[in-house]
Amino acid sequence: MQASDFSVPSTKLLAPIEIKGSTNSKIEGPLAGLTLAATGIVFGDIGTSPLYALEACFDPVHGIAITRDSVFGVLSMVFLAFILVVSIKYTYIVMRANNDGQGGILALMALALKGASAGSARSAIILGFGIVGACLFYGDSVITPAISVLSAVEGIEVLSKGFGDYILPLSISILIGLFLFERKGTAIIGKLFGPIMLLWFLVIGCMGLYQIQAYPEILAALSPSYAIGFIVEHPWLAITVTAALFLMLTGAEALYADMGHFGAKPIKLAWFFLVMPCLLLNYFGQGALILNRPELAKQAFFLMVPSWFTLPLVILATVATVIASQAVISGTYSMTSQAI
Repeated sequence: MQASDFSVPSTKLLAPIEIKGSTNSKIEGPLAGLTLAATGIVFGDIGTSPLYALEACFDPVHGIAITRDSVFGVLSMVFLAFILVVSIKYTYIVMRANNDGQGGILALMALALKGASAGSARSAIILGFGIVGACLFYGDSVITPAISVLSAVEGIEVLSKGFGDYILPLSISILIGLFLFERKGTAIIGKLFGPIMLLWFLVIGCMGLYQIQAYPEILAALSPSYAIGFIVEHPWLAITVTAALFLMLTGAEALYADMGHFGAKPIKLAWFFLVMPCLLLNYFGQGALILNRPELAKQAFFLMVPSWFTLPLVILATVATVIASQAVISGTYSMTSQAI
């Protein structure tokens, strides 16, 4: 197969597609409304990572030992990852690379192709990377709904171990319903899910504050020195933590993939003024709880609240993870529409 087999006629293939009711159509409205809708559609995936991501770092069997240095080091790495990967890489660099307002790996590929001659080896390489990137995003979209929904529904075991037999069938039913509802279109979904995700972020932020007040020293982990010290002293453990950081950042690509729905400004506003602060508060709150009571590391998220609030939290988490699944599904639909 030769390089010419991969050539495309023009990058205008990826011009904005306006199809009434499709998940790729541009949503119009006031800035506040777009920001709220973006909260519901774009940040569902990364917003539900606290359910399982930090737990993966301190798993009693395969995780790292729970010490002050390890907890502070991990949280410092989380903070740096949010700043470097999401805040700088995505919002200030990657989101500038839009193709007539459209984002995503295929839009980025189209921009790169503008500097390559049709049929050249360079264009074949760029197309190859674009296809591989699209495949990876499809893979993320396949596994994320299952992981997110299962992690939330498993919270019912905190209430009673007898609910364990219902976790799998309930998760499957939720996912089937999600795909049936997705066909309604992004605009309708955003209006419905935006307020729910706003509530979710406020709740997990308050959960973090509730735990931080019992151990305010945890805020010292905002210093990069703890991350650097942890990496220098425990390089192999740092690699394990880096793998868990990918769980915390999963869904960040939706900022770019769904940019065509809202534009860059509403997404940036939602990230800097709501999503990132609430996520950091929750992660640091979990860290405070783990340091105070290491035996609770296995289900730290659901044990951050008083027992009377566990059931409402499980319900809210389940709804939020359905929305998280929708976020990557919506991004995948956008990418598929671009490819067509």
